Amino acid sequence: MNFDIPLEIQQFLDEVDRFIEREIKPLEAADDNIRFFDHRREDARTDWERQGLPNEDWEALLAEAKRRAISAGIFSYPFPSEHGGRDGGNLGMAIIREHLAAKGLGLHNDLQNEHSVVGNNIGLLLMLEYGTPEQQSDWLPGLKNATRGFAFGITEPDHGSDATHMETVAHRDGDDWVINGVKTWNTGVHTAHSDMVMARTSGNAGDAAGITAFMVPMGAPGVEVEEYLWTFNMPSDHARVRFTNVRVPDSAIFAGEGRGLQVVQHFFNENRIRQAASSLGAAQYCVNEAVAYAKERKPFGKPLASNQAIQFPLVDLQARCEMLRALIHKTAWLMDRDGAFSVSDKVSICNYQANQLCCEAADTAMQVHGGIGYSRYKPFEHIYRHHRRYRITEGADEIQKRRVAGYMFGFMDQRKPKGVS
Repeated sequence: MNFDIPLEIQQFLDEVDRFIEREIKPLEAADDNIRFFDHRREDARTDWERQGLPNEDWEALLAEAKRRAISAGIFSYPFPSEHGGRDGGNLGMAIIREHLAAKGLGLHNDLQNEHSVVGNNIGLLLMLEYGTPEQQSDWLPGLKNATRGFAFGITEPDHGSDATHMETVAHRDGDDWVINGVKTWNTGVHTAHSDMVMARTSGNAGDAAGITAFMVPMGAPGVEVEEYLWTFNMPSDHARVRFTNVRVPDSAIFAGEGRGLQVVQHFFNENRIRQAASSLGAAQYCVNEAVAYAKERKPFGKPLASNQAIQFPLVDLQARCEMLRALIHKTAWLMDRDGAFSVSDKVSICNYQANQLCCEAADTAMQVHGGIGYSRYKPFEHIYRHHRRYRITEGADEIQKRRVAGYMFGFMDQRKPKGVS
């Protein structure tokens, strides 16, 4: 077994680092853009008068960073080569996302709204996997250059993690479908062209089959954003959206009638391993910063680092970082070799372990730094608030453990859902 980072991935990391120093750091420092990353970050990023949505200047800055990354050929790393990318796989993306998150807060990578100079464009990859030729022709140009995107309307107010109990329904009416229902935590709809809405088209509540994905334009009659939900981690682009007699053509179906849940599962597995790597990177950043501070801070005449009460918690966190890194790399490598559904149990283990680790590392870093660590002059509170979200979204800790138990005790099969190519 070889645990070295593959040469082509290491070379790409070096290329990314040079790009960040050449293009992104100067942009971050220009025109007081640093306000989005220093102690003013939450206030600067949030439009308090516009339902707490992201400030337009903040989003414009992210778009400019992304434009530069696209121009440099950095952003498109995970895209297939025939679509301008570098055929980057799950292992490469896991290593890259850990690397970027371990640098701390900055314009190069800010996970509050999934921004990164290396795109995590799951929407494009799903479009290539499941989209019809007509949908691909319509969507791929905008997805490639980050000028067009779609949100995911999955979660419902009364069912949360139980995606099989869909109260949103769609029925045929001639050549069209009519959709009725409500989605919540519908992230990014304020800028999305369309919402990929999951709706039951057949079967009964609790059935895995019979849920269909529809590409619904946000401007369609009957689509109403009722509220943007304020959270622990402002700004917020998480909406509650109501669909009232929304009419879409049959061509709006994505991946085929009744196959919506399979699309969701594919999306989750691809995204969860990358998100776990980001949490690992952020945790490693917190550990590194706490160690450095403990070595230089000298209360009562001696460095904090000489106290075992400081050493031992950080040693435990570092040990967990090392073990989790090995599992994330193994899991991502197996996904590349055997497919996204081949290691669902390991994806869930990586996900909940990494998210818990990051929250604990941020909390410990705050404690080691004392009062300044609790303040917004250090990034630990921001890291904690952001990564605490991931212990709930896209599968709560308890849901991840339930999935692992399902595979361990034989209640679930670790194979592709029916109909998934």
